[in-house]
Amino acid sequence: MRLELPTGTVTFLFTDVEGSTKLLHELGAEAYAEQLAGHRRVVREACAAERGVEVDTQGDAFFFAFPSASGAIAAAQAMTDALADGPIHLRIGLHTGAPLVTEEGYVGDDVHFAARVAASGHGGQVLLSESTSELAGGLSLTDLGEHRLKDIAGAVSIYQLGSERFPPLKTISNTNLPRPASSFVGRTREREELLALVRNGSRLITLSGPGGSGKTRLAIEVASELVPAFKAGVFWIALSAIRDPALVTPTVAHTLGSNDGLAAHIGERELLLLLDNFEQVVEAAPELSHLLKGCANLRILATSRELLRIDGEVDYPVPPLAEPEAVELFCKRSGLDGDETIAELSRRLDELPLALELAAARTRVLTPAQMLNRLGHRLDLLKGGRDADPRQQTLRATIEWSHDLLTDNEKQLFGRLAVFAGGCTLDAAEDVCGAELELVQSLVDKSLVRHTGERFWMLETIREFARERLDEAGETHEYLDRHTHYYLDLLERSHENRLRDSAHERESLSWYAREEDNVRAMLDHLAEAAPVEAARAAGLLHYYWICRGAYGEERGRLRALLTEPDLVNQPRADLLASLAEIEHRLGHYSAAEEAAREALLLAEPGGEARWVALSNLAWSALGHNKLDEAVELGRRCAEEAAVSPTLSETSRLWALNNHGLILRETGRLDEARSVYQRFIEDARKGGQLLLASIGEADLASVDLYDHNYEAAHTGFASLRDQFLAEGNYTFNITVLRGFGLSALGIGQLEEARNAFSDMLDLALQASESLSFDVFAAASGIALAAEPANLNHATRLRGALIHLTKSTHLPETDTRKLAELESLFEQRLYDALGKEAWERERAAGTTLAAEEAIQLALSLAETTPTTYRKSGAASPQRILPG
Repeated sequence: MRLELPTGTVTFLFTDVEGSTKLLHELGAEAYAEQLAGHRRVVREACAAERGVEVDTQGDAFFFAFPSASGAIAAAQAMTDALADGPIHLRIGLHTGAPLVTEEGYVGDDVHFAARVAASGHGGQVLLSESTSELAGGLSLTDLGEHRLKDIAGAVSIYQLGSERFPPLKTISNTNLPRPASSFVGRTREREELLALVRNGSRLITLSGPGGSGKTRLAIEVASELVPAFKAGVFWIALSAIRDPALVTPTVAHTLGSNDGLAAHIGERELLLLLDNFEQVVEAAPELSHLLKGCANLRILATSRELLRIDGEVDYPVPPLAEPEAVELFCKRSGLDGDETIAELSRRLDELPLALELAAARTRVLTPAQMLNRLGHRLDLLKGGRDADPRQQTLRATIEWSHDLLTDNEKQLFGRLAVFAGGCTLDAAEDVCGAELELVQSLVDKSLVRHTGERFWMLETIREFARERLDEAGETHEYLDRHTHYYLDLLERSHENRLRDSAHERESLSWYAREEDNVRAMLDHLAEAAPVEAARAAGLLHYYWICRGAYGEERGRLRALLTEPDLVNQPRADLLASLAEIEHRLGHYSAAEEAAREALLLAEPGGEARWVALSNLAWSALGHNKLDEAVELGRRCAEEAAVSPTLSETSRLWALNNHGLILRETGRLDEARSVYQRFIEDARKGGQLLLASIGEADLASVDLYDHNYEAAHTGFASLRDQFLAEGNYTFNITVLRGFGLSALGIGQLEEARNAFSDMLDLALQASESLSFDVFAAASGIALAAEPANLNHATRLRGALIHLTKSTHLPETDTRKLAELESLFEQRLYDALGKEAWERERAAGTTLAAEEAIQLALSLAETTPTTYRKSGAASPQRILPG
C-alpha cells in the first residue's frame, strides 16, 4: 500500500492545460517548455501548501489527492490565480469520495468521476462535484445544473468556484431545463401518462389548466426523463415575459442557436421543446403547426391556461393533486406532520400546488387551523364571476389572503415590483421601487418573490395580481415611468461605455441578454407616453438588435414608431436610417432604398442619419448591381461627413471606411487601398487605435481580393493576436476568416484549418448566434480539408451553399469572397474529378444544418490546435495504475 496517499474521505484534484497543442504552435517549443515548467512549479507548490499528494502526472496534466476538500479548493484557487495573467490556463475538476487504496494506487468510480468533471471545464474554470461543493464552507459557488458525463450513470450536479461566466460545459447533456430548488412531490400517474403520450407518437401535447395548478413543474419533470430519448436535445423556452406573438419564433430560435430559418435549423433533428406559459401568445399557435409539419422528428410540450386549438394537439388537463399528494406537499414545505386539519386545508385550497406552497409558507406565523378560519372568511367575498374557473377563483383568494398577511411596507413593495418584466437585480429594485433588502428577502421567504442567482422574479400569476395592487394604489404610471427612466439610463450608459472602449462590447451584450424583457417593456411604455424618446431609445437599441440578429423585431418596432404623428423630422430620419440598414440586411433592397431616400430628405445636414442614409443608398445600389452609382454615393457620403461640423470623429472615420468598402466590393482595389491608408492615418492621429487596426484588416482584405495572398497573409497575421486580445467578436471573425483564406491562397492548408477551426469555435460560442459566421467558418474548414477528407469536404460545401440559399440568411456574403471561395474549391474538383465532385455536392444538399455543422466539427477535429481537444493528456490517460 502506498502509505503516503490520503485515505478515508479524499478529495481528488485533476488539472489539464487547455489548448496545449495550440500553445505549443504559438509559443514555439522552447518558450512553451519554459511556460510548462513554470506551470508545473505553480501547481506543485499550491498543492503542497495544502497537503496535497501528487498521485500521477503525464504531459501537462496532474492528479492530486487531498485529505480535505477545503485544502483542495484552496489549492485550485491559488494555482488559478497564479496563472491568470499567463498564457497557460488550467481546467480543474474536484470530487470528494472514499476510494479504495491498493498497492497500485486508488481504485474506484470516484477517480473516474473526478476526471470526467475536470474534462468538462474550460481554461481558468474550477469545477466541483456535489460532494465537494457540500464541503466548500461558505465559498461562492455557481450551480451549473445537472449534466450527463461520459460513462457515468445518471445526471450529476456540477458547481463552479466563483461566478465568472464561461462557455457551456463540455458534457454529453443537451438540455437547458431549469433545476427546481425544491423536491417534486407526487404526480406519478400524470408523469406516466404524459411519458406514454410522447413515446407513442404524440407531436404536440398541451398541459392545460389555471395558473398555479403545477403545469410547468410537471412538464419539466416529464421533459427531464425524456432527455436521453432525444438525440438533438430537450429545450425549455420561457414565454411568460412575452406579450407579442411575433416574438415566439425568434425566442425559440435564439434558444436553439438559430438566427433565421427555424424550420431549416431543426430539420430532421430529434428534438423536444417545452414551451412554457403559451396563453398570452396563443395567436402564435399556427406557427407551431407549420413548424411541426416541416420538422418530422420535432415534439412539443406546451403549458397554457387555454388550448392552442391547432391540428394534432393533444389536450392534457392538469388535475389538482390527489389528496394524499397535496397533504404530502404541504407537509414537506412546512415541516409539519399531516393530520385531518391539513387535509381539510388542502381540500379548501382545491389541492392546487401554488396555493399549497403559499399556505405552507404561512405556517411560520399561523397554524393550519388559523389558516382555515382566515381562508373561510375570504372565499365568498373574493369569488369571481360565474364563468370564471373555480380553481382560479380559489387561487386568487389564496394569493389575496397571502397578500393580506403582509405588512404595509411589504404590500407596497410587492405591487411596485410588478413593473419588472423577466425579473430584476437588487440594485434595480432599490432604485425603481425604493426596495430595502430586508423587505425583498421577506417577500422571497413568503414565496411571493423567487430568487435565482442575482435576480428576483415573480411567477406570472402572482405578478398579474401584484400589478392589480399597483393599479389600485394609483401608482402604476409613476412606477412605469421610474422603470422606464432606469432602463433608459442603463441603455445610454451601456451605449456610451461601448463606444468609449471596445472592451465593453461583450459586457454590453451580456447586459442586454439579461434585461431584454425589461428593455422591451421600457420601449413599449415610451412608445405610448413619449414617442420622441422611444425613437431615441430605438436608435440606441439598433446595435443590440443587429448583434442578436433580431431584424424582424427591429423592423416591426421601427415601422410602428414611424406611424407616430408627433415625430418631427430628425427623430423620423434616425428611425428611417436604421430601418434602411435592417431592410438591406433582410435583402429587401427596394425597401431599404425607399427608407434611405426618405431619411435623406428629412435628416439635418451633416448629421448621423444623413451619412447612414447615404451609406445605405450606396449598398442598395450595389445590391442592384449599379456599381458606378454605389461608388458615387459612397464617395459623397465620406466627403460630406468629412466637413460636417456636428458629426463625431468616429462617425467621420466610419463614413470613410464605408467608402473604402464600396470601392473594394466594386473591384476598384487601388482606390480602396488609398482610402484605407488615409483611414488608418486619420484614425492613428485621432488616437482611435482600434479603428486603425480595423483599417489594417480592411487593407489586408484588398490584397486578398487582389490575389496577393502573401501580403494579405502577412497583414492578417500581424492583427490576429491583437484582435483576439481585444475580445471584439465581429473583428475577430473578420481577421480569422481573412487569415484562413490568405493561408489557403499560399497553400498552407493546416494553418488555414487552424484559423477556420478557431473561427468556428468563436462563432459557436457567440451568444448572438450569428449562424452566417458558423456557415462561413465551416465552409473554410471544407476548403482547407486534408487530402483524405476531400469527399466529405465537398459534401459539406454542397450542404452549406444549399442551406445558405434555403434559409435566407440575413447576413449575405460579399460576392468577392464567394468568388474567392469558388476559386479555392477548384482543388476539390481537380482532386475528385467531375463525377465524384458533382455526386458529393448533390449529397450535401440532403444534409440538415445541424448535420452540416457536425460534419464541419468532425473535419475540424483533424486540426490539433482547436480548443475542443483535451490536450496532450486526457484525464483518462492519467488514472493511476
